[in-house]
Amino acid sequence: MWEQVQETVSYIQSATNFTAEYGVILGSGLGSFTDDIQVEFTLPYASIPNFPVSTVEGHKGALVFGTIGSKKVVAMQGRFHFYEGYSMKEVTFPVRVMKYLGVQKLIVSNASGGVNDAYKVGSIVLIKDHINLMPEHPLHGKNEARFGPRFLNMSEPYSRAMIVKAKELAKSLGIEVHDGVYLGLQGPTFETISEYRMVKILGADMVGMSTVPEVIVARHMDMETFGISVITDMGNEDNIETVSHDEVLEAARKAEPHVRTLIKELIQRY
Repeated sequence: MWEQVQETVSYIQSATNFTAEYGVILGSGLGSFTDDIQVEFTLPYASIPNFPVSTVEGHKGALVFGTIGSKKVVAMQGRFHFYEGYSMKEVTFPVRVMKYLGVQKLIVSNASGGVNDAYKVGSIVLIKDHINLMPEHPLHGKNEARFGPRFLNMSEPYSRAMIVKAKELAKSLGIEVHDGVYLGLQGPTFETISEYRMVKILGADMVGMSTVPEVIVARHMDMETFGISVITDMGNEDNIETVSHDEVLEAARKAEPHVRTLIKELIQRY
């Protein structure tokens, strides 16, 4: 893994000569955030050594390099998921690469199903913690000490300071936000009514199929991490049968302008 990461980093550096401070992983329906970046380079995943290729509709599949204000950013237009058949090490490989491209702060976004009654479709939620119910752990196997410690402290997976700043910015921008706990399941099926009930009983506010492994690996390498979720369906008996991927993408697109604004301001001001 170490050698693969260094090979990929060397290729990207030779192709771009770009050092980033912020990394951004864009989830379903949120790919047009790159319109807010003053783009300097774009590298399709297929052209990058050792990179997987995203297979999910709504995930474009490129690394985008540029600036937001004075901050240098690398953004993933499309992420990789365990349910696509990748191992967790493959899913999180780009996070390792980002670290060695200079990234110190990682922002991850996703679409999720809500179980908190205070939410509605289109709600924007700042992730304050997560519950990992994925079937494979991204740190499973021999630990590479050059990346991080064998036993990782996960008491603050999501930066409290970044959450405070994001809430301040949201208030000043007139954007309603919530905070909540995200539960990670492998997918690709949407949850049954009973599974949504389980999510709520376990103490989570929303559920999705990504984010958790990326955040674990980011914290393994001591990257400060911020997560934001768009609620694209509510897990209750009234609408559970109508959930489809197209509806998830549409709900995410409607919330996207606010999410884009909030992420852009956070990058510039934090």
